[in-house]
Amino acid sequence: MTIIRVVALFLVVLLAPGLAPAQAPSPAAAPIKQAIVGAWHLVSVASEAADGARGEPFGRAPKGIIIFTEGGQFSLFQSTAEIPRLAANDRTRATADEAMAVVRNSIAYYGTYTVDDAKRELAFVIDDSTFANVMGGPPQRRVVTSLTATELALHNPRTPSGLTLRTLWRKAP
Repeated sequence: MTIIRVVALFLVVLLAPGLAPAQAPSPAAAPIKQAIVGAWHLVSVASEAADGARGEPFGRAPKGIIIFTEGGQFSLFQSTAEIPRLAANDRTRATADEAMAVVRNSIAYYGTYTVDDAKRELAFVIDDSTFANVMGGPPQRRVVTSLTATELALHNPRTPSGLTLRTLWRKAP
């Protein structure tokens, strides 16, 4: 090889990485707060009681969405696949059984969230909810067990009813 070819090869090896177009960081490399921004559709909710009993509180085909904003707000809705319709077609005139079925089979809440990347943890401060008992207390913690460009898995170590929940979300298109 001539000296010119050796120098040219050296320059290509030395400078080529800087010439490559910059790539966006993968969700695993990006901070969690940046990677979760947007809307996510509920795929599954699995529960486990202290005695080891397992279940699916919203059934095999739950419905739901969680939305995270860049500014630290979130909104969540979860339900069974079929919320019963009200006979009166007026939510203020639901029978006791109809109202119980809606409350038992759905939950919605919103508020603010913070992220601890080191612990892979989200902390939710709930401003309002269809289950008022969760408002005003300490932040509710969720562990991010998996995060890709298309899936988000969260672990809730203890709900107010004593269950451990694992939820899987798929990024909305």
